Amino acid sequence: MAMEAGSGSAGCSARTLAACVIGGIVLGASVLALHLSGPAAIPSLPPLDAVRRRFRRRRRPVRVYMDGCFDMMHYGHCNALRQARALGDELIVGVISDEEIKANKGPPVTPLHERMIMARAVKWVDDIIPDAPYAITEEFMNKLFTEYNIDYIIHGDDPCLLPDGTDAYALAKKAGRYKQIKRTEGVSTTDIVGRMLLCVRERSSDAHNHSSLQRQFSSGHGQKVDDGGSGSGTRVSHFLPTSRRIVQFSNSRGPGPDSRIVYIDGAFDLFHAGHVEILRLARELGDFLLVGIHTDQTISSTRGRHRPIMNLHERSLSVLACRYVDEVIIGAPWDVSKDMITTFNISLVVHGTIAENMDFMEDDSNPYAVPKAMGIYCRLESPLDITTSTIIRRIVANHEAYQKRNEKKEASEKKYYESKSFVNGE
Repeated sequence: MAMEAGSGSAGCSARTLAACVIGGIVLGASVLALHLSGPAAIPSLPPLDAVRRRFRRRRRPVRVYMDGCFDMMHYGHCNALRQARALGDELIVGVISDEEIKANKGPPVTPLHERMIMARAVKWVDDIIPDAPYAITEEFMNKLFTEYNIDYIIHGDDPCLLPDGTDAYALAKKAGRYKQIKRTEGVSTTDIVGRMLLCVRERSSDAHNHSSLQRQFSSGHGQKVDDGGSGSGTRVSHFLPTSRRIVQFSNSRGPGPDSRIVYIDGAFDLFHAGHVEILRLARELGDFLLVGIHTDQTISSTRGRHRPIMNLHERSLSVLACRYVDEVIIGAPWDVSKDMITTFNISLVVHGTIAENMDFMEDDSNPYAVPKAMGIYCRLESPLDITTSTIIRRIVANHEAYQKRNEKKEASEKKYYESKSFVNGE
């Protein structure tokens, strides 16, 4: 048996040696052939720069463009931008100029610089173009394609008509560079202005002590049209919040174990540039910004029965869409308690210097008494002197112009709702 094993080993060694010899001959022949054929036989590689350019062309992100007035920006605007961003890798937003809005729709409630702050703060927006035109002209469309490398122009399924009745996006559609998203039901700037106009009429007549018309707006009671005796035909909104929509607006990440969590609370009604700027400063003070949003009942009890203009879920979505916000408490308590601070591991509680009503700071029942006693309370200097009342005063000051604007816009919205069909998209 030992001899047989030895013989087998010798046989393997011989076969291995033979394979090596044959392999060496083949390799040598190959090298000789390459030498005799000359340099031309070796395939040349493309220059490194050319490879990089090809790779960049293949990997260039899809850039999409959406424009809008974004006047009194609300969760419907934000949801449109979210959907637009999902159609590409980068979203560029055109913010239409004050002059263009006035010429095509009527005076804007919020000026361009405030609307730019709002658009830039939406977490799905990558860049903005100020003073964008209302209509996509051929010149501006070519500029989008060449200078901004835009691949597609996006708009909602609701019609956008120019004063002469033509489609504002006709050229983009003709060029095959247009994509459509689904309009967010239940809200529009026209609707929100209508809510405020109702509030103005209520305060002057005070005819509905038992249940304000604004409360019907804010709570979405009844899918109907109410003219409030003015003939404006203001449409009552019917916002239907869903758990999926809240998830779509929410961030998937939570705070880390060592995160410095900053807390700020408020009504955040008619979410505006003043809100955005104080949230930006609050976020800079920590690693995670938690925002408490007070209930409709709390706001009504502290600011009057005509408030809030937007209901709790509408306000929550607007705040969630802000890039500086990490998480919200939907229906936060008025008082910041020790238990709440412990539960959410809050490191700092902040409040701005500009608010609807600062009287509570002097009361014995100061809602921030606990964080103040703990030494974790901070007052931030508000960058902008804007409140919800500021926005309402703008409407009141130019009441007739906004009434006419709404009447004009409501006609097209009524036509949209009468002829609308299902559009697949989220």
